[in-house]
Amino acid sequence: MVTHNLGYPRVGSKRELKWACEQFWAGKISKDELLWAGRQIRRQNWQTQLQAGLQWIPSNDFSYYDQVLDTALMVGAVPERYQAVIDGKNNRELEIYFAMARGIQKAELDIKAMEMTKWFDTNYHYIVPEFLKDQQFKRYSDKVIHDFEDAKQMGILTKPVILGPVSFLLLGKEKEEGFHRIDLLNRLLPVYIDVLRELSYRGATWIQLDEPCLTLDLSANEKIAFQQAYQAIQKALPQVQLLVATYFEKLGDNQSLALQLPVSALHIDLVRGSGQLTPILADHEFVTSTKILSLGVVDGRNVWKNDFSQSLQLLNEAIAKLGKARVWVAPSCSLLHAPYDLDLEKNEAVLTPEIKNWMAFAKQKLQEVTTLGQLIEGENLELLAENQQAIESRRTSSLIHKPIVKSRVQAVQPSDFKRKQAFTIRQKIQEASLQLPLFPTTTIGSFPQTEEVRQWRAKYKKGDVTKAEYEAFVEEEIEKSIRWQEEVGLDVLVHGEFERNDMVEYFGEQLSGYVFTQLGWVQSYGSRCVKPPIIYGDVERPEAMTVRWTTFAQSKTAQLMKGMLTGPVTILQWSFVRDDQPRRDTAFQIALAIRDEVLDLEKAGIKVIQIDEPAIREGLPLRKADWGTYLTWAVDAFRLSAAGVTDQTQIHTHMCYSEFNDIIEAIARMDADVITIETSRSQMELLDAFSNFQYPNEIGPGVYDIHSPRVPSVEEMAHLLEKALRTIPARNLWVNPDCGLKTRHWVETDQALRHMVAAAKQLQQTVKA
Repeated sequence: MVTHNLGYPRVGSKRELKWACEQFWAGKISKDELLWAGRQIRRQNWQTQLQAGLQWIPSNDFSYYDQVLDTALMVGAVPERYQAVIDGKNNRELEIYFAMARGIQKAELDIKAMEMTKWFDTNYHYIVPEFLKDQQFKRYSDKVIHDFEDAKQMGILTKPVILGPVSFLLLGKEKEEGFHRIDLLNRLLPVYIDVLRELSYRGATWIQLDEPCLTLDLSANEKIAFQQAYQAIQKALPQVQLLVATYFEKLGDNQSLALQLPVSALHIDLVRGSGQLTPILADHEFVTSTKILSLGVVDGRNVWKNDFSQSLQLLNEAIAKLGKARVWVAPSCSLLHAPYDLDLEKNEAVLTPEIKNWMAFAKQKLQEVTTLGQLIEGENLELLAENQQAIESRRTSSLIHKPIVKSRVQAVQPSDFKRKQAFTIRQKIQEASLQLPLFPTTTIGSFPQTEEVRQWRAKYKKGDVTKAEYEAFVEEEIEKSIRWQEEVGLDVLVHGEFERNDMVEYFGEQLSGYVFTQLGWVQSYGSRCVKPPIIYGDVERPEAMTVRWTTFAQSKTAQLMKGMLTGPVTILQWSFVRDDQPRRDTAFQIALAIRDEVLDLEKAGIKVIQIDEPAIREGLPLRKADWGTYLTWAVDAFRLSAAGVTDQTQIHTHMCYSEFNDIIEAIARMDADVITIETSRSQMELLDAFSNFQYPNEIGPGVYDIHSPRVPSVEEMAHLLEKALRTIPARNLWVNPDCGLKTRHWVETDQALRHMVAAAKQLQQTVKA
């Protein structure tokens, strides 16, 4: 049986790419040194997959920032503003690439980054391609060719992976009116055909085109585009064997479309798209064809061991209909979303042997794929027995189930989801209580995590400094940040989160039902990596989690100090979640834990509490027909966490990089007193949803992009605020950055926030006048 992989993690097992990129951006290493670091990671990945015994190993799955951005550069979809980076110089591809991703601000250049948004329903972010009505495409970057040739030098014939042409267009955005981006397909296809032809010429036997949009709701024109695209490719390159990869959901009503595409193989996700194998095998035309079906049975997005008995059942079902030669086995999707290697987790105090035995990371998932191929051939049957023992151990473990937690969820009443008064009444009460000015300024929560802050945390975790020494350091950092915020002129302060490693991991470490890893990093965007906690059992809060630091901060200032919490849906979405109970049940368990923390903060005198929910939208099912059920329990989970407070306490929430038009009613139902959102990269376009809906509560549209080192001017921020005022009543408008400032440096943070406060004061004078 043919075994293959769709993609592999690319940041390095110890985040080597992160450090190399950040050193390059800081001017500490050369371009050649960065490229060398990337090549080492690529080659190690190929070697790992070769040793696992896979027949087909991907290339071009490695990226220095983002695979969608790689594709945009491949087809020359470079917005005009980045032409200034070329400046008559040769070989500036990497500089243009990073300018598109991060923006650039030098003495002679001030160019904004491209928009960023979530990759389907994952926590990965991609750079959104920009398209104009007269958009032209041309072959520009040959990275896919270079990577294929690099693997060949190692003696490995890879399966190049490219984002498919239709999904590339659908994942982009029109930057002017009068056309739909899918209209550009005929201009785009010649570039794809040229690249595919050269890969074939250079010896590529199989080429993988990722078309994840085949799992979405598609219009008639979009379905026609898929047909036209692959008919054109097949006509131009009849000799090229293409595997079209779909993932994250069932094909659903796109099943016939996908099965009829003139390609040699189709990959389907049988984890997130469970239940779709039977209807596919009932398609007579497909069954009687010669097309190969790749079954994604190993979960590429979670950390739990594959249940071989279930996977073998699916594989045998397909083999019975298609024959062994037409059935391939693979992970459900790229392993980009999984940590690197479980073998690197050595600390049994952090990850106990019993729980570790239930898991598989990316490297282990490769072995699971090859083992399934062997089991189909009747080989290594002892591995099946070993696997089933681990599955049964997890199913029956007493570590997982806590009756008291389950009972509390079952006892939740409708009144637990409701604030005492409607927002219009609460707003007046809070205006009288908080005494904030018009256009109040605040930040989203975190401040730069300097090298010193990270070193102190690492020393504390290693036991090199005492708890008292570490807490004294954190207190000093908090107090310095408070004095600085007061001097800058912010209205609602934050404590800076210097004690926190990650906005989810920090809470997971203090909740029961969680375990953690030392090196379980996954890429969120660019060089930003997160180490998601792992929910293995019922969740509860043994003790207060943030009260100690928030009350300390409040004691150091007469101004309002905002309590900072992560919401239940985001904690769920950004964790690796147990798969033995409905996600709703786990979300409600977390919500009750956060509710306890909210009430403790209020009791301690904290009058403004932010419950971040940046992941609400990314948790949406990919098919709109399934949205209602999800949004009901997701919004209820947020309300359950927030609704216990009095009307005087102001509840904030934060959402970043989301499109809000189609979920605006659900956002309104969350009933947060203030919502802060990302809008700067979209130039306040996202506010249209709130305006059209006549969103009643207060809004803080981000006025500068924290994911870029660029510092916008006072005038630029003031302009964005003036645009916001066209849709938001003055009494409802807050002024804040797009997101937390953890990843930024202090120099740019200081400049940007001073500009932001100045812009707010300028607006106050204008409105007063």
